[in-house]
Parts: sequence; C-alpha cells; structure tokens
Amino acid sequence: MPLLVLMRDPARHEAEGAIIGIDVGASTIAGGLVTPRGAVLASVQSATSAGGPGTVIDGLLSLVAQLQSEARTRGISLQGVGVGLPGLVDVDKGMMVAEKHLVPDLTRVPIAERIRQQTGLPTWADNDVNALALGEARYGEGRGARSLVVLAIGTGLGGAVVIDGGLVRGRSGYAGEFGHMTVLLNGPACFVGVHGCLCRFLCGEMIAREGRLRTGQRPDSKILTLAGGNPSAVTTQMVFLAAEAGDEVAARLVDDACEALGACLGSILNGLNPDVVVVTGGVVNSLLPLQDDILRRTAKYALAEVFADTTIRLLPSDKSSTMRGAAALFLYESMRRKLSPSLAPAEER
Repeated sequence: MPLLVLMRDPARHEAEGAIIGIDVGASTIAGGLVTPRGAVLASVQSATSAGGPGTVIDGLLSLVAQLQSEARTRGISLQGVGVGLPGLVDVDKGMMVAEKHLVPDLTRVPIAERIRQQTGLPTWADNDVNALALGEARYGEGRGARSLVVLAIGTGLGGAVVIDGGLVRGRSGYAGEFGHMTVLLNGPACFVGVHGCLCRFLCGEMIAREGRLRTGQRPDSKILTLAGGNPSAVTTQMVFLAAEAGDEVAARLVDDACEALGACLGSILNGLNPDVVVVTGGVVNSLLPLQDDILRRTAKYALAEVFADTTIRLLPSDKSSTMRGAAALFLYESMRRKLSPSLAPAEER
C-alpha cells in the first residue's frame, strides 16, 4: 500500500474539514486531504499503473479509500472529492472522453460516479490543468488576478484559462490547449496529428523521443553518455544536461524548445492580455535556469506594452499544488452547481 505522509502540525487545520484532492498523472497518482484554505493535512502517492495494465481505476479507488480512512481515523469531516485527469473530460459525466491521451485505461470510465458510489461523497472531475489553474487562482500565483493562464509542461503539455474567477472550458472542452498552438508553419506532426505545434518541440515525451532518435546518429553525443550508452534510456532531463555541457544535438533541441515556448507565450499575451501567466510542470525544473532567455524570446513575439504589463512565473512542479488544484476544482464546481441547480446530478437535485 502507498505510504501516507502526514502534515507535521495539522491540529489547527483539522477543524475546517477537508476535501480529497486527487491528481492522476501519466506516471503517478497523488492525493491529499486538503482544507478549504489550501492546507494539505495528509498526502499519498502511487504509480499510476502500479498493478499493471488495466489496473489504474482500482489503484485510484484504493488511494481514495486510504485517504477517506485517514480522515475518519482523525475525525476530519470530508466535504467531497475533486479529481484532475490527464485528458479531455466531460465534467457532467465525470469521465475522460478523448481517445488520445496518456492514460488510456481511463477512457470513458465514469470515474466521478465510481468514486461517489464508493465514498458516498459528492465528486467532480475535470482536466488536470484546469484543476491546477483553479488552484493557482484560489491559493497561488493567481490570487487577486482577474485573468490567469497556466501552462503545464510535463510528459505532455496542457493549458488552462481563468477569467474573473471563471474557468474557460470552451464549447467542446478544448479551451486552453496551448500545447497544440502552431509555432512552426508546416512543421512536424505531434502525437495527435497537429502539425508544427508547441507540444512537438517542448513536451517531455517529444524532447526525450527526439533525443533518442538523434543520438542513434551521433554515438559521441553527451546525451548518449548520460544514458549509459543506451539510446532507449534517454530522458528529457538528460537532453537539458547535455545541452548545458555543450552537446550540439542537445543544444539544438533545447534552443528549439525555448524558441517555441517564447512564441507560444507571446501569442497568449497578445491574444488574451492576461494579468498572470504561470508555466509549471516537470520540464520546468529544467527550464528554470533558462528563464531569462525564455522571457527575451517571449518579448520578440509579444506586443511591448502587453509584455511589460504581464507577470510571467516559471514554477517547479509540486504535487501539493496539484492536490490543491483538485480541491479547488471541487469547491468551484460545488459553487457553480449551487448557483445553477439544473447542472447538478439528478440524485443531488
């Protein structure tokens, strides 16, 4: 069973009650007991496919049960459950509906309903970056801002927009898919078939893939050295480290990634003129030393007045933020449906 991590001094927060906040990633499921004010009282993580193919939903339900049991043991009242999922989500049905995403086990599985049945708690699910953006708006860099854009660069690349406290989902739920914004006309296709998009140059999966492909042609590459001579072991972090060490192939990949990110950020600033842009996710840990260069590139593509008036933050990946985001999603959806009762599930009307 996954190890449960407890907050050091939770007593003053427990009286608030809590929300179970769950983030389902391509490699890790993370969950926590999160108070309405954003304190994480306990957290737990497990590998997404710890039990092998076809076991993701069982692992997710087990993690939820562990957190519910912990809350019961400590006398913490639970308001409900929020779940961030790595793909396009039908929020009313509480399931992922797009066929192409990073956790195919969960396609069209009614996750929110399964959790409701198991826990007896109201449960809402949405795209993980939508949840993360709601968390940043409520607890993080977006507090007090009228408009916020979040880019999450990890294995894949997602985005979200919050304006005047409202999450922008779009007609079909695809709003915020900045990973598929075109940054190179007639460029190569990414895994969903879109050509020349940001994801093709920047997401972790693609950087590592290109690193593996190109090291096969350059046996003297520092990327290959870092991978122990095994091209299949190349990771995104190795590509960035090799670039820092002066490897020509890696430097070209990193340069393309930074230029593509600058072009995307410039377009976001010009099109939305947001108060705050947060760039986060696992790949950002490698991008942080390049922040000044990325901002310089962004300025090339953005209107000068807009660039000068926008706060851009690069934040390292943090599982506590994703748990808070899932909790913020629960609070957001609960309020939205309270204000519009027709949106609530039939059993809750």
